[in-house]
Amino acid sequence: MDTNGRKYHCPVEATLSILSGKWKLLIIRELLGGPKRFSQLQRAIPEITQKMLTKHLRELERDGLIYRKVYPQVPPKVEYYLTDVGESLREVLDVLHRWGERYISRMVEV
Repeated sequence: MDTNGRKYHCPVEATLSILSGKWKLLIIRELLGGPKRFSQLQRAIPEITQKMLTKHLRELERDGLIYRKVYPQVPPKVEYYLTDVGESLREVLDVLHRWGERYISRMVEV
């Protein structure tokens, strides 16, 4: 399977490749609530560095999960939005959220 110049052996490999990185799913989670500016994303994910947030935003844009809207004003205003493809991850994140809740409660019991 060849996508965006990258070869994948199976769909799971493609998914992991696109969503790999410690922060990408957290960025997507924040954008599920609506468009955000760079500084809003930084505040929502305080552990992420500016360099890593920039890197992941560029990769998510390249892979078609988000788009970057630049408003023609001074100073420039930039917002990040999910594309339809990015929005389609909502149900995946919901499942991961429920799994995480169950996992945490089981580990607390141990």
